[in-house]
Amino acid sequence: MENGPISVLIVDDSALMRNLIGRIVEADPALTVAGKAMNGAFALEKIPRLDPDIVILDLEMPEMNGIDFLKERRRLGLQAPVVILSSLASKGAEITMEALSLGASDFIMKPSGSASPDIRDVADSLREMIHAYGGQYRRNRRKERVPPAQPGPPRGAAPEPGEKKSVSYRPPGRFELVALGISTGGPNALREVFSRLDSGFPAPIVVVQHMPPGFTAEFARSLGRICPLEVKEAEDGDLLREGRILVAPGDRHMVVEKKPLSGLVRLLDTPAVNGHRPSADVLFESAARHYRNGVLGVIMTGMGRDGARRIGDIYREGGMTLGQDEASSIVYGMPKAAFEYGFIRRQVSLGKMAETIVRLVKDPGL
Repeated sequence: MENGPISVLIVDDSALMRNLIGRIVEADPALTVAGKAMNGAFALEKIPRLDPDIVILDLEMPEMNGIDFLKERRRLGLQAPVVILSSLASKGAEITMEALSLGASDFIMKPSGSASPDIRDVADSLREMIHAYGGQYRRNRRKERVPPAQPGPPRGAAPEPGEKKSVSYRPPGRFELVALGISTGGPNALREVFSRLDSGFPAPIVVVQHMPPGFTAEFARSLGRICPLEVKEAEDGDLLREGRILVAPGDRHMVVEKKPLSGLVRLLDTPAVNGHRPSADVLFESAARHYRNGVLGVIMTGMGRDGARRIGDIYREGGMTLGQDEASSIVYGMPKAAFEYGFIRRQVSLGKMAETIVRLVKDPGL
């Protein structure tokens, strides 16, 4: 139904979990359960008939598991986005990253049951992901069916920046650091950006990707397999080196410090900021304080406002700030807020983000 609720196909071998996820979905009147399947084989049979806007997929199932489902989905050219329900186990993290490499859009930790203390947070996050990925899929399909509009004002244009004192960009001799904050839609967006960097990239990159503990180490390893640079989960005291990408570990803030011989990262267990740990705001504030206008700050797809205020610290120091544009963002939340605050100097599409970062790092005056 093009104008009805976003339709969801739930694929899980546990009847209890199928019912629980079904209740979570239908608690939102803008969502509906199109159907349920107990494994990937049944899901593949139902997708042509149900035509769901999104699939919620378990990974470990009999007959056809989630990985085999994703491989067959790719072979068949099915387009509905897939969000993985995953556990915290180390093995689960590795399989989850494989699922992302096979085309899954994102993942969320599976609640342990209807009485689990984290059920409310999981429910809220799952509904947000369904709206983000399922909604985007539906909008894209609608665009394909609608004839091109007559020339006129651009639809969905980004709002004008709020009234903020303009601060001139002061290009440094070279950027000493790239600091990047990202959330929903991030796993695949980072795969696209990092796969397009070159081995001679002349600056360190520090990343806050909102992700639970237990997954960031494997996430970094998965990025390292497609990126010509070194990618690792940050450890306290790691050095900031050219051509190294450090990803903040789940449930720990990451800050940078500039020392006489080398910069390094510190990991903190201080309270969550904007509801997140790690927080992009925490990273951006430390980057601006230690590296001033020598920072290239990047804020990309994600819900909420994390990073939107403190990327302003980089802006006020005269550094360069990039925001992912609305059209290419899964959720135009964090970059939109930063843009509305007046802290984004350039809006860049996902497809141009790697090229823009490389060009600026190599020649900040461009």
